Amino acid sequence: MPIDKSQLYREINQQAQALMEGEKDLIANLANLSALLWMRLPDINWAGFYLLKEDQLVLGPFQGKPACVRIPMGRGVCGTAAKLETPQLVRDVHEFEGHIACDVASNSEVVVPFYTEGRLAGVLDIDSPSVGRFDQQDLQGLLTVVESLQVALG
Repeated sequence: MPIDKSQLYREINQQAQALMEGEKDLIANLANLSALLWMRLPDINWAGFYLLKEDQLVLGPFQGKPACVRIPMGRGVCGTAAKLETPQLVRDVHEFEGHIACDVASNSEVVVPFYTEGRLAGVLDIDSPSVGRFDQQDLQGLLTVVESLQVALG
């Protein structure tokens, strides 16, 4: 039976809001969100965050295999999302110019920038071993989760 993604993301967002209620600590919230997304999203092999530090992204809280620690702005899917400050929905990472293969098992990816105090703070990154795993419903659902994160952080 196919997943009702709109219902799934409503539930995830409700859980995310409950986990972050009254909590302003960035790392605590990112850790809980990465665990929640890892637990709830089917067919993924990595869920986590990269934080903007000076002119690069640095690995933050995540679930999955060990990952690349530093990503230059504009490199790979995460660096592109951060540099352009635009979400990236990649059907097949092997067709993405400059893709950084932290895990060779990853075949599709979705990346959503997030902000604190009106400035880019980092990106949410989710990978899947399946080509075409993510669609516009996933992107919209994750945008909502990121909005809840930004509200929680104030």
